[in-house]
Amino acid sequence: MPVTSAENLTELLRDWRQGDRAALERLMPVVYDEIRRIAHRYMDRERQGHTLQTTALVNEAYLRLLGQQHVDWNSRSHFFAVVAQVMRHVLIDHARSRLYLKRGGDAQRVPIDDATLMSTERADELVALDEALKSLAQLDARKARVVELRYFGGFSLEETAAVLEVSLMTVRRDWQAARAWLFREMTGCEGS
Repeated sequence: MPVTSAENLTELLRDWRQGDRAALERLMPVVYDEIRRIAHRYMDRERQGHTLQTTALVNEAYLRLLGQQHVDWNSRSHFFAVVAQVMRHVLIDHARSRLYLKRGGDAQRVPIDDATLMSTERADELVALDEALKSLAQLDARKARVVELRYFGGFSLEETAAVLEVSLMTVRRDWQAARAWLFREMTGCEGS
């Protein structure tokens, strides 16, 4: 029987957290499409031919979510915010791995076409963004969460406001200020 209400979804999340495997089996078909949509938003930002495809991102995020035993799921929005955060970490780990390989770590022979699938520039950019986002989180955690949800999760302004339980205007201001701060941090330039 499909679960449609946010209340039922939250109940399934709580049952899953408490170790009910049946709740997880009922939960995944309900949330899979939304998780895939979030993953697709992430992959839309990546270069075509990226070595990590949408399905692989969904699967890796799913495996990491299975390990999230001690999360107190507050709501449907909270769950999807955690999904977005997990996907961000998967992509950052993938980018770091690509940079590690670029610098000669774990060198092995691969066809030249495979070696260029994820651009080094994109990997550098993702790692730099992650580091800047960590710095922003130390200064203003909410602004960092806004960026994470908007940029990495593809959440709308309204969805972000709902997850963070703040007004739409607050999210707009935080989004604008965070983007400007990150631009300055990553480029060393003033401007928007």
